[in-house]
Amino acid sequence: MSTLSSNSAIKWNPKNLEIRTLSVEKTLEPLVIQVTTLVNGKGPSNKKKGKSKKPKALAKSVEEATAFFVARGTEIAKENPELRNEIEKAVEETENDGQIMAKASHSFADDPCSSMKRGSMVRAARALLSSVTKLLILADMADVYRLLNSLKIVKRSATQVRDASNPDELKKRFHQFQKDMAQLNYASLARQNDLKDLKRRDDLAAARGELKQNGELLYHATMASIEHPEVAAAKANRDYIYKRVLGAMERITTAVQASGSSDSRPEDSVGELANALDVFLDRVNMDPLDFDEVRHRPSLEERLESIISGAALMADSSCTREGRRERIVAECNAVRQALQDLLQEYMNSASQGRPTDDLEHAIDSMKIKTKDLRRQLCKAVIDHVSDSFLDKATPIIALIEAAKSGDEKAVKEEAQIFRDHANKLVEVANLSCSMSTNEEGVRMVKLAARQIEVLCPQVINSALVLAARPTSELAQQNMNKYKYSWLKQIEYLTDAVDEVTSIDKFLAISEAHVLEDVTECVRAIQGRSPEMLAQKGNDILGRTARVIQVVKNEIENYEPDFYTQKVADACETLNDPIVTKFTNQLENSVVTLSQTPDSEEISDDMNNEFVDCSRLVYDAIHDIRRAVLALKNPEDVESDSDVDDVMNGSEAGMSRVSSRTADTDAAPTDQQLMRKLPEEERAKIVANVKEFQMEKQALESEISKWDESSNDIIVLARQMCCIMMDMTDFTRGRGRLKNTADVILEAKHIAEIGNRLDKIAKDIAESCPDSSVKSDLIAYLQRISLYCHQLNMCAKVKAEVQNISGEMVVSGVESAMSLVQNARNLVNAVVLIVKTSYVACSLSQKSGQQGGILWKMKAPEKKPLVLREGDRRAPVRKASQKRVISHEKALGEFQQDL
Repeated sequence: MSTLSSNSAIKWNPKNLEIRTLSVEKTLEPLVIQVTTLVNGKGPSNKKKGKSKKPKALAKSVEEATAFFVARGTEIAKENPELRNEIEKAVEETENDGQIMAKASHSFADDPCSSMKRGSMVRAARALLSSVTKLLILADMADVYRLLNSLKIVKRSATQVRDASNPDELKKRFHQFQKDMAQLNYASLARQNDLKDLKRRDDLAAARGELKQNGELLYHATMASIEHPEVAAAKANRDYIYKRVLGAMERITTAVQASGSSDSRPEDSVGELANALDVFLDRVNMDPLDFDEVRHRPSLEERLESIISGAALMADSSCTREGRRERIVAECNAVRQALQDLLQEYMNSASQGRPTDDLEHAIDSMKIKTKDLRRQLCKAVIDHVSDSFLDKATPIIALIEAAKSGDEKAVKEEAQIFRDHANKLVEVANLSCSMSTNEEGVRMVKLAARQIEVLCPQVINSALVLAARPTSELAQQNMNKYKYSWLKQIEYLTDAVDEVTSIDKFLAISEAHVLEDVTECVRAIQGRSPEMLAQKGNDILGRTARVIQVVKNEIENYEPDFYTQKVADACETLNDPIVTKFTNQLENSVVTLSQTPDSEEISDDMNNEFVDCSRLVYDAIHDIRRAVLALKNPEDVESDSDVDDVMNGSEAGMSRVSSRTADTDAAPTDQQLMRKLPEEERAKIVANVKEFQMEKQALESEISKWDESSNDIIVLARQMCCIMMDMTDFTRGRGRLKNTADVILEAKHIAEIGNRLDKIAKDIAESCPDSSVKSDLIAYLQRISLYCHQLNMCAKVKAEVQNISGEMVVSGVESAMSLVQNARNLVNAVVLIVKTSYVACSLSQKSGQQGGILWKMKAPEKKPLVLREGDRRAPVRKASQKRVISHEKALGEFQQDL
């Protein structure tokens, strides 16, 4: 390693020809193309006529390019006296290598078949490219040297600002500091855009932003220390900010001089817990014949325990709700049991030399349990986000008010609350990163969280300065500057956390939290607690504001259309009339509770009015959520049962977990017995299921044409299709239904949906002017009633195991086949209902009648204008040439055949 000059701090290795910037690469590219073309010129050119160059012309262009580099290098040497010796030496090498290259190229052009002359030209070309690259890198180093000189000037100016002894001197020095900062910002921005390494480009951008922020704060902190030198907190704040300024400049120095590949950074680690779950699922799915218990069991169990340890840390967090903690524990136990069942099936498969019948089910169960655990962890994170980012301004406002009062004891108490609030935000931000796979989003969250950690003690020191001198105008200005910086950083952190959070889950959980807060408000009214009512009511307002903010940021990612406008209208409806009405009702209720004596009863009217206003808020958030989900691809959104079930109360949430883990008991479930049917009988069921799936595809093809937002028939038809698919999966020993009782419940559910469909379709039939269509629709409805009744009867399918003559015989096949056949008939009837209902509604509209069903075609899926990398389309092939048929020849062949 050598140093360029005695006055330069740039370290440069002459043997290292690494190109760090895009400008050097772009400048060198034409010469590389010319030299490569000249060296590789073999035989005739593939270019079009008039586009290829002769060897003489290529040699001439290389000479001209070399002359340009020599002339430009000479100018750069004159502009940079500190690097003149090194640049002039590189210019001389480039000129000499250029002359050698010119002679070798002309000699080769005269005799292109000589391998010796070709070898000489190749060696000369390598030497020329090496010397030109070295010259360009030196020129790039000259830019770095100027940037480092600007850093030295800014550092000197910052030191002068810190050491100013009076306000006038401080203003003068800070004015010069701003000028120097502007020059440095221009040079560093140009360097940032020119760097090839994206990580170093990001590091330089972050350092520039931190330098700009702390540079502005340095003035106010120094002014406060000058005016109040006796306050230790003022001096500590000034020194801390000065250290941050020097640290930012040091990072700029490192980013512009770094070479080689970028090192990994702490913020580059993405979703530790989410990644661990993905790796675990990938490892558990293996070839059963390759399973080795000694090797695979300890490895898988160790990975799972590591995941459960991370889940336990999240469950034990102070922000985690009790009900959520219990569900996480239950899902962890379910995953443990599923892994043991899977390992047992792998052992059975390895001993039998073939996969067992229950292996596929064990793998599916493992995936389902792991997915359930991931879902609970994601919801726990969103619980934290929804609660922690609810009120971001109150802690700092309370701290400032305590400081203005001059009560240092109160300031210290509020400072502890403020510090706990900042630590909680950072903790929640880190938790959100642990369950996200968005690499860029995680990096932004961690950078924003680090700025919160850095800024927190500075805000507290500024509050202590204000508390010591509450009447000082400079102390108040300093505090206001820190307040602005804090709220700005909080907004950055909030936006970054929202970026790594699923909006559909956030809206679902926010909706549930609003319902919980409404319940607490009603309890507060009944318990005569105006403080609790005000607190929970403000929580509702805070959650409402967060929902509107998150949704508005989300729809900015979409092109304006009917769906985005629907979301925007729902947000405006919630923001203006509904929130205003709820705020007024909340204030009136709090005042009424405060003024009502304990001896008087609370009127039912006030309670009912508050519940009505709260219901409007809840319904508006629900409408916003449905409108947002309409923007998403249905395949990318979890079903309502997956999102809402655990938020309907602890009992409902735990019942779902217990139902998912019921198959872990010792007694086999009916689903497991269905998998033990004889092969011939299972084949019969599979054949019936295939026929059902054909009918199901016809139904999906029909209902996929229509928009569900204003068409209840399509919604009900889709629900019936999903339920019937679950029931047929049960007959094959698969799916989420475990026992006959589950199938019976689903049959009752499908009967209820059939009744709702019958009611809607009958209304359509009554308004239809065509008697034939009306009679057809009524006939199809009668089929629906019949098949729903038969489905209820067949739902009591139950596999039984009997020991006949020492052999295990499983019965229940006929009931299973009847169930599948009735499901197929019901699907066929639903298809006819959908088609006939559309015809009836169309006829009613033509006759002037308005029905309640709007049949609107679904908008086609959006396709990108530019294909992503990896997307392939079928190649456009040239059409085969048409043959000219001779009619005389064809006629002659025909006559010969005769």
